[in-house]
Amino acid sequence: MLELFSLKDRVILVTGASRGLGLGMARCMAQAGGHVILNARSQASLEQVAGTLRAEGLAADIAPFDVGDETAMVDGVASVIARYGRIDVLVSNAGIQHRVKLDEFATADWQRVLDIDLTSCFVLAREASRPMVAQGRGRIIHTVSVMGPRLGRPTIPAYAAAKGGLDGLTRALATELGPKGVTVNAIAPGFFATELNEPLMKDAEFTAFISKRTPLGRWARVEEIGGAAVFLASEAGSYVNGHTLYVDGGLTVAL
Repeated sequence: MLELFSLKDRVILVTGASRGLGLGMARCMAQAGGHVILNARSQASLEQVAGTLRAEGLAADIAPFDVGDETAMVDGVASVIARYGRIDVLVSNAGIQHRVKLDEFATADWQRVLDIDLTSCFVLAREASRPMVAQGRGRIIHTVSVMGPRLGRPTIPAYAAAKGGLDGLTRALATELGPKGVTVNAIAPGFFATELNEPLMKDAEFTAFISKRTPLGRWARVEEIGGAAVFLASEAGSYVNGHTLYVDGGLTVAL
């Protein structure tokens, strides 16, 4: 049974992996035997994180590039393929947030969020899917959110639109790439205690609200995201395609 969840020798590129959910998924996938390639903009941060993972006995490398720069993404994926000969799993996790009231929300900020949270995932899927299709096998996993596909909140229109769009992109790519041996799925996290959510976590009233609103009664821990990524990347998830897996403590099913 454990072999079903093994990622032994799989080459796995995880964007936004220097901290937060990206690092949580990368660590768990490496613990399952995968060789994780950590991506973020800062080479120094990546080297520090990769060193920590190696000290834990895990296989980790780095691929620093900016997911807001299409040329950098194309070159970054090509560099990973040149080094390892393939990419077996792509986890498009990098994203940003911008919280501003609608009447103060600049178009440039709207576009910046969409570029990083949505367009980057399209570009990376396009580039990484080519070697996956050539080898007849691959996995693409997107990090979406409970915001956008299911829920909405004030002050985050760009984030909600990007994540909703990414949910749709996941299904569209699943139908196109599935016949070629590549599955495309998404993970929709609820409220996790990460750096991205620090502004919300500092609001005691909101934190109490989320704890009450979520059936499990608390915010999620970063390490609780990894199992979903391992499942979707492994043989255990081989017939799962075009699915969004909610890891939200029951938030989206509770009234």
